[in-house]
Amino acid sequence: MTRPPLYVRRPFLAGLLRQLPLLAVLVTVGTGLLLVTFDHWRRGLVVIGLTLVVAGVLRLLLPVRRVGFLAVRSRPTDVVLLTGAGLALTVIALTIPSP
Repeated sequence: MTRPPLYVRRPFLAGLLRQLPLLAVLVTVGTGLLLVTFDHWRRGLVVIGLTLVVAGVLRLLLPVRRVGFLAVRSRPTDVVLLTGAGLALTVIALTIPSP
């Protein structure tokens, strides 16, 4: 006897598991914003930028049913925009001279 899939047995849990990549990205971006709030702006922006790069890699590697709301547009568009914005933010934060 085969068991029904998780989304049939526990739809709330299945939906929550599907959104874990987005939750991880949001928590890490929130950590970066917290660092910016406490006057560690360079470190915070680097954390946010690298998190966007990781989000792009997750969007590239995970199938659509596992990526959740990180899938907004087509896969190539999401990957280019997320990694491009993350790299740009990281490079800009690291190249601004310290006072």
